[in-house]
Amino acid sequence: MAVRLSPPPKHTLLAKPAPFLIHRPSTVRSIHRPDIGGPLFPGSVGVSRADWLSTCAILSSKAAASQQPDNADHSSGSADETHHLTTVNGHKSLDLVPIANLPKPLTITDLSPAPMHGNQLRVAYQGVPGAYSEAAAGKAYPNCEAIPCDQFEVAFQAVELWIADRAVLPVENSLGGSIHRNYDLLLRHRLHIVGEVQLPVHHCLLALPGVRKEYLTRVISHPQALAQCELTLTSLGLNVAREAFDDTAGAAEYVATNGLRDTAAIASARAAELYGLQILADGIQDDSGNVTRFVMLAREPIIPRTDRPFKTSIVFAHDREGTSVLFKVLSAFAFRNISLTKIESRPHRHRPIRLVDDANVGTAKHFEYMFYVDFEASMAEVRAQNALAEIQEFTSFLRVLGSYPMDMTPWMAASPPPPPPSSPSSSPSS
Repeated sequence: MAVRLSPPPKHTLLAKPAPFLIHRPSTVRSIHRPDIGGPLFPGSVGVSRADWLSTCAILSSKAAASQQPDNADHSSGSADETHHLTTVNGHKSLDLVPIANLPKPLTITDLSPAPMHGNQLRVAYQGVPGAYSEAAAGKAYPNCEAIPCDQFEVAFQAVELWIADRAVLPVENSLGGSIHRNYDLLLRHRLHIVGEVQLPVHHCLLALPGVRKEYLTRVISHPQALAQCELTLTSLGLNVAREAFDDTAGAAEYVATNGLRDTAAIASARAAELYGLQILADGIQDDSGNVTRFVMLAREPIIPRTDRPFKTSIVFAHDREGTSVLFKVLSAFAFRNISLTKIESRPHRHRPIRLVDDANVGTAKHFEYMFYVDFEASMAEVRAQNALAEIQEFTSFLRVLGSYPMDMTPWMAASPPPPPPSSPSSSPSS
């Protein structure tokens, strides 16, 4: 059905049409589809034939009314006509789709972009407030908004989903070695390393106020914290059971929340302040040079530079037998005088075992590995680019995890931790 409307008065037309502008008489077209069985949106005008005819009449009346000259009589008549039209088909509104029922479109603020200059940076970390990862986030990004996550992978996902702008996660400790879980997650996710920070670890033995050491029957903390304080706990004469917990600050929170007077936690002095615990023993780590290295992760890499010391992290794999490939990789760096600061091997997730047939000795089974390497050079340097170009020739897989500034800030084992970052009022706890 088509309703042809009369053209507007001549004085409203242009004297000379603009180029490529063709004036056509106004028409209102509507197509009736009886095959649709119900309204497209709740509360909207239906699509039965009667509803369709009413809709056409409404649209035609609206179009005709827009062509009438504006005067007081028309205004009063229009009000009566509108009141009459609103009762057509039993609907209170003439809108085909009620505005209130439409979903609001996403805006750029809904996607939570990285903050502009002057806004607070949101940094995800694993643990609860008072964790060493929170202190590392405060050292890496002063005055940031710290976002606690219950798992390492949640921190990765928080950055990928724009909930956080950065993530600060531990990768190795000077006593406990590498945190293998995070190395595996670096390969699984597509985030980039944009910096590193080294944080001295200062462990304390925490308990509820009024509890004495001889009343304790167990000590809980992160497995690495328990291992780093094993000798000191023995020297204190504590005959207690050691139980692993998800993180150090979480152990302190657990003791305080449940009122455990026979249990102590190994955590930071800030955790004692946050959860109202007393410090039974301070600095109980076995080695005063206990340091944890954290990396900062972002969605986009930074531009490498040559005006300050940089470090580059890569991961590669090879599908050839023997150690010759690893020797060639190390030679590519040694030939260009590039220092390696770390090399770590992890089993290949998709190809864990390689079978080698030998007619004389039978079938041998070898593990397949991924190799993580950190070296002191920027990807902006020609020597680093040439080294990776050579390595790529005899490796089956090569990926640059990030090229970032080295942490050159001095530190002392007895120095207090940096001031904690601000946390959101509704931060989750684990």
